[in-house]
Amino acid sequence: MTGFDHDVVIVGSGFGGSVAALRLSSKGYRVHVYEAGRRFADADFAKTSWDVRRYLWAPAIGCFGVQRIHKLPHVMVLAGAGVGGGSLNYANTLYEPGPAFFEDPQWRALADWEQELAPHYATAKRMLGVVQEYPHSGPVEQIMADAANDLGVGDTFRRAPVGVWFGRPGETVPDPFFGGEGPDRTGCTLCGNCMVGCRVGAKNTLAKNYLALAERLGTTIEPLRTVVEVRQLPGGGFAVTTVRSGAWFGRDRRTATAEQVVLGAGTWGTQQLLHRMKDAGALPRLSDSLGRLTRTNSEALDGAVAVSVPEGLGLASGVAITTSFHVDERTHVENVRYGPGSNLMGMLATGLVPGDRPLHVRLGALVGGALRHPITTLRLSSLRRWSERGIIALVMQTADNSLTLSLRRRFGRPVLTSAQGEGEPNPSHLPGAHLAAQAIAARMQAAGGVPVEARGSWPEVFGIPLTAHFLGGAVVSGTPEQGVVDRYHRVWGHPGLHVVDGTAMPANPGVNPSLTITAMAERAMSYWPRRSAADERATQEELLGRG
Repeated sequence: MTGFDHDVVIVGSGFGGSVAALRLSSKGYRVHVYEAGRRFADADFAKTSWDVRRYLWAPAIGCFGVQRIHKLPHVMVLAGAGVGGGSLNYANTLYEPGPAFFEDPQWRALADWEQELAPHYATAKRMLGVVQEYPHSGPVEQIMADAANDLGVGDTFRRAPVGVWFGRPGETVPDPFFGGEGPDRTGCTLCGNCMVGCRVGAKNTLAKNYLALAERLGTTIEPLRTVVEVRQLPGGGFAVTTVRSGAWFGRDRRTATAEQVVLGAGTWGTQQLLHRMKDAGALPRLSDSLGRLTRTNSEALDGAVAVSVPEGLGLASGVAITTSFHVDERTHVENVRYGPGSNLMGMLATGLVPGDRPLHVRLGALVGGALRHPITTLRLSSLRRWSERGIIALVMQTADNSLTLSLRRRFGRPVLTSAQGEGEPNPSHLPGAHLAAQAIAARMQAAGGVPVEARGSWPEVFGIPLTAHFLGGAVVSGTPEQGVVDRYHRVWGHPGLHVVDGTAMPANPGVNPSLTITAMAERAMSYWPRRSAADERATQEELLGRG
């Protein structure tokens, strides 16, 4: 591998890209990572979500925070930004999916995935410092258990597996995970602001495990660089072009070359880049199945909000997600919290409306409720101490629904758009989510002694669900007609290009996908040869029976 600036360029530093960085560095490759977001020390994160410059990602207007928000016609996407990707603002929640995920028709013929991924799940759990059950109890955990019992599904209630160093609250100790090779860690204070950015140093972000160890092995990370082109070179390898993130002028356009490229920019970033490169002819053999089987984890965000802070309940104390239960065999519900003062996301909340009715009926229900109970509506809609007055219900399903993403031109520029895809229609509302929110609201009211109402979101009112787990679109497949990458995560037709983030995930896992993305990336990297060694993976021609 001579004549290139790098052996491997990795685009993005989330759960897939960070695994690739560590494992390929350990195999002797010269690895360089481009990350569109900034690098954060613990003290750099926003104190609350109202510090929008440090919390929200909108670089064109000077906001370089951790929270991305993107909109498509059929879904609103919440994602992450920064060195460490989605781990900076995710909820530390690390479930394994059930059998339906591993047996999805898209990929089940390629391997016994549950067995094949088992050792890589074990590695991912060790690397991410998974505590199998959240170790604390409080009013929220009891409310969730009681709500599950009220719905007749109490046997499905469990405490969440989380990636947090609990230790002694506020006490800093030498790295407890990697024999001192990682950074010092500070015990969790249960401040609740995991999803704004952990200023304590307790959250097991990728910056504190995979990326920290990769940099010790020689990986270089270049933040605030947005990749705008990945082009196949005529003689082999790729040219990767970047610009300064968010720049209006002086974009500082640069191009570097690499023998191989790994895409780990998250589903939004990776799909957008692949679609644009296909459209521009930079990757001429890219499969026409690009954009197919894009998933939202069949997700909804509802919840329950009190008119005032329930005395003594401490709803904002704890890590972001602590418990879950199943409304039915395919509908999984988790409680979610923000810490005191982090009330910005409350702007998305509104009354719960009948999602299966026309828009004018949904809007009429909101207006009618406000006219009948104006004072209560104002109190419920207030953002004052919102995070201390409510419990968000994050609802996910293993349902086989999908979107198909493609490019369209807007003001002459190519942008992503969506259409209903294969399987069931991607839902605009989930009846199970409403049921769970109502059960949680009833138990909150009984425990707190103040009026509580089940709540939905404004996007849901307009038939656009929210998802924090945008997946698929360049999925693992047996042929290029069925997907974009082969079983080793190499892009069909461009085997030096790899996709190792959630974009490769073939089905809705029905649980938080971070652990699965990590395990799938660990598996893909385990097949890479050491630098300069023979590659024992079957070629794509051999996989297709043409070798």
